[in-house]
Amino acid sequence: MAILSLRDVSKRFGALTVAEAVSFDLAPGEALGIIGPNGAGKSTLFNLITGSLRPDRGGIGLDGRDITAETPMQRCASGIGRSFQIPQPFGHLSVYENLLVAARFGGGVDAAQAPGHCMDILRRTGLAALADRKAGGLPLLSRKRLELARAMATKPRVILLDEIAGGLTEAECGELVATIRAIHAEGTAILWIEHVLHALTAVVTRLMVLNFGRVLMIGPPDQVMAAPEVREIYLGIEA
Repeated sequence: MAILSLRDVSKRFGALTVAEAVSFDLAPGEALGIIGPNGAGKSTLFNLITGSLRPDRGGIGLDGRDITAETPMQRCASGIGRSFQIPQPFGHLSVYENLLVAARFGGGVDAAQAPGHCMDILRRTGLAALADRKAGGLPLLSRKRLELARAMATKPRVILLDEIAGGLTEAECGELVATIRAIHAEGTAILWIEHVLHALTAVVTRLMVLNFGRVLMIGPPDQVMAAPEVREIYLGIEA
C-alpha cells in the first residue's frame, strides 16, 4: 500500500490551471523527486498535499486513509512534514526552541519526551553545536538544516522538501545531501522538489516531471532525463 497517494487532483484559480488530474503513489520509504520549469505547479502540489490549498477535484490519501478534507494541522499530526523553499524559522527563538515548538505542537510529542527527541534530531542533522543559537542569525546551510530538522521534529512518515538545496555552494550541497540520504536510509519517505539535479538524483529512485500542472512523466531518473520531451520542456533543448 502507498504511504501517500494522489488521484486526479486538480486545482484552478479562475482561468489558470495549476494542477490538472495529478495522480501518483509514493511507496513507504521511497524517495521521489519532482522537477519542472518555473510555474509548472510544483510548490502548488505541495500546498495541496499539506492542506494549505484544497483541490477542486480528486483525492489525497495517506496510508490508505482519505485526508482530502483534513486541515494542515491534522495532516501534520498524521505524519506529513514539510520544509519550505525560503527558510521560515522563529528567528527570535533558539535552534532548539524551534524544534521544541515543532515537536510539541506539530508532532504532539509528550512534554517529557520532547527534549530528548529534539536533541536527537539536532545531532542527526548536524545542528547540536548550534542548539542555543538564535535561529534568525544562522548562515544559509544551517537554516536549511533547521528547516529539515523542524520537519523531522513532527515525527513524519513523509517529508516534503521544497528546493532545500537551492542557494548552497557545491560543498554545502554535498553536506546536506549526505544528511538527507541518512534520514532516507532510516525509512522515512521523501517527496523532493529540486532544481539542483545532481543533489536530487543522489537520493531519489524515481523522478516525476510536471509541466503546466500536468504530470509529463514518472520513471527512473536516467530514463526521465534522457527523454526528448523532458529535455525540450525542462532543459530548453530541442528534441
